[in-house]
Amino acid sequence: MNDNAAFPHLLAPLDLGFTTLANRTLMGSMHTGLEEEKGGFDKLAAFYRARAKGGVGLIVTGGISPNTRGRLAPFGCELSKFWHVNKHKKITEAVHEYPTKICLQLLHAGRYSYHPFSVSASKIKSPINPFTPKAMSVRQIKGTIKDFAHSAKLAKKAGYDGVEIMGSEGYLINQFSCVKVNKRTDEWGGSIENRMRLALEIIRAVRASAGSDFIIIFRLSMLDLVDGGNSWQDVVTMAKGVEAAGATLINTGIGWHEARVPTISTSVPRAAFTWITERMKKEVSLPLITTNRINTPEVAEKILSSGQADMVSMARPFLADENFVAKAAANKSDEINTCIGCNQACLDHVFKQQRASCLVNPTACYETELTFAKAKQSKKIAVVGAGPAGLAFSVYAAQRGHSVEIFDRGSEIGGQFNYAKQIPGKEEFYETLRYFNKQISLLNIGLNLNQEQSAEQLIAAGFDEIVLATGIVPRALDIKGIDHEKVKSYIQVLRDKEPVGKRVAIIGAGGIGFDVAEYLVEEESLTTNPEKWLETWGVDKNYQENGGLSGKENREAPSREVYLLQRKTSKVGAGLGKTTGWIHRATLQKNGVKMLAGVSYQEVNDEGIVISIDGEQQTLAVDNVIICAGQESERGLFHQLEAKGVNAHLIGGANVAAELDAKRAIRQAAELAAKI
Repeated sequence: MNDNAAFPHLLAPLDLGFTTLANRTLMGSMHTGLEEEKGGFDKLAAFYRARAKGGVGLIVTGGISPNTRGRLAPFGCELSKFWHVNKHKKITEAVHEYPTKICLQLLHAGRYSYHPFSVSASKIKSPINPFTPKAMSVRQIKGTIKDFAHSAKLAKKAGYDGVEIMGSEGYLINQFSCVKVNKRTDEWGGSIENRMRLALEIIRAVRASAGSDFIIIFRLSMLDLVDGGNSWQDVVTMAKGVEAAGATLINTGIGWHEARVPTISTSVPRAAFTWITERMKKEVSLPLITTNRINTPEVAEKILSSGQADMVSMARPFLADENFVAKAAANKSDEINTCIGCNQACLDHVFKQQRASCLVNPTACYETELTFAKAKQSKKIAVVGAGPAGLAFSVYAAQRGHSVEIFDRGSEIGGQFNYAKQIPGKEEFYETLRYFNKQISLLNIGLNLNQEQSAEQLIAAGFDEIVLATGIVPRALDIKGIDHEKVKSYIQVLRDKEPVGKRVAIIGAGGIGFDVAEYLVEEESLTTNPEKWLETWGVDKNYQENGGLSGKENREAPSREVYLLQRKTSKVGAGLGKTTGWIHRATLQKNGVKMLAGVSYQEVNDEGIVISIDGEQQTLAVDNVIICAGQESERGLFHQLEAKGVNAHLIGGANVAAELDAKRAIRQAAELAAKI
């Protein structure tokens, strides 16, 4: 045990017999999109090198297929030919400049393959994929086992310390091990002993191919979270089989991609699923890795010190801050740029075939392109607006050696983040504001709150550059009766805490409309109450039913009657995040929110709001109407400066006010800071 460390259990080495890991942190597998980009492996090497330099104990790469049919997409990455080895060497050599180990994740997508040549245990289509897989022949199964072994051998040649065999999240091996998809009647189907045969044969073949001095992590689906999933006894039987077959570590897999239970979004409580790993520790003696929504060293330390697991896997936290471990080791966890679980720049990008990055850290996966070298000449820079764009620009510019002064008319930093952090399930936004406050202090950035600046004041102060991050103002609507006392803006509700009645209509169903609806119907945040959260989403900790679902979702009667209205005729919430939109829609549906599309607004009066849909008029009898219908850039100061011949920079909402977009605002701020 490392007694002198700030986090003794987290920073303790882990002896695997033939090798030792420097600490108990695993950077979990994330596909970045660089795997398929031209010159992407050079960028990947820089990405992983930064995390190794930052002190992570073990890295697992994004999923790489052992053969063509197993690719996630038609041009997905595979490791199957000897000429693939050299590009992977770039990654392993970069990582091995530091004491970090790295494993290649071998992932056969099975029926999740997004192409017409997909295969699975049986011919059963996934609900999240348009392609129906072919049932594998016994010859194909045996060929796939050989392909895994061959890929592992190539991985060893490329310098990897091991592989992670992806046996969870609903991919091929999980499709075989689970009776939900495996309807076979041969020796590869039926009993759990037959269904898990593919997994065990792959482990044995990989061990024989790569040797005894090679890490084999098996990612085991401990909680399928789908109807027809495996029983706890099936999972235990398989875990014991995996141990006997020669795995080095077992990693916890939670939920299939098609599961209708959130598992990693920001509204999921921290460490919400560590109890399942703790339960498995009673069944096997291999070191176990736990996972999902672990984003601070304090949470990780508590998991390890209480004996719930032997290692913690954190994926997105290493996107948010590559120096997570180094900062924890230096007892500077308050300097960590914490992952807020938003998925907006990582998973949402990958599922749209775009390069992954990070909302709070736009340099992630751009290590060779977005850099902050020391400025040749230190400038005196004014930043007006302390929202996400202004804060990010200030920190990056100060890191380059510029002298930065922030001005904001508000009494605290954060801008629109101060509204977002109040929404149930978005408490992680407090962490980003804590990070920026700390950086302002460390970098000696001048912070002037409760100060409205005029063009004259800024010019008189003699700044070399003026950056305007003045944000947005809510858009005014032209509806009869819009000045009625029933009508409030979202700012009056979230910032000013004005009282809201029991029956409410919300105009605008973008991100803000959904946020306000959740704020009004969720009486308490379940994110800080893990037991109630699990119960609400129908997860059964007692595992009475297969898949770990209770079959009943527990939710109290909503305290308000809410209508969420939009002009567009498209599905309400269609513009929300690809991986989180369904969660927001489900949350509102569970709370009885009525979502109406194709609405035209006629009038607000004493009765409520008069609307028409498809030409049919109706009155919604509501106490309040809340406006969440977009915003406009606040550019008054910009026009003042322009009139005086001063060229100011516009970033964030002041530049583009489309939807409140912190991801774009922070990236734009970083790009300006890199070159100013």
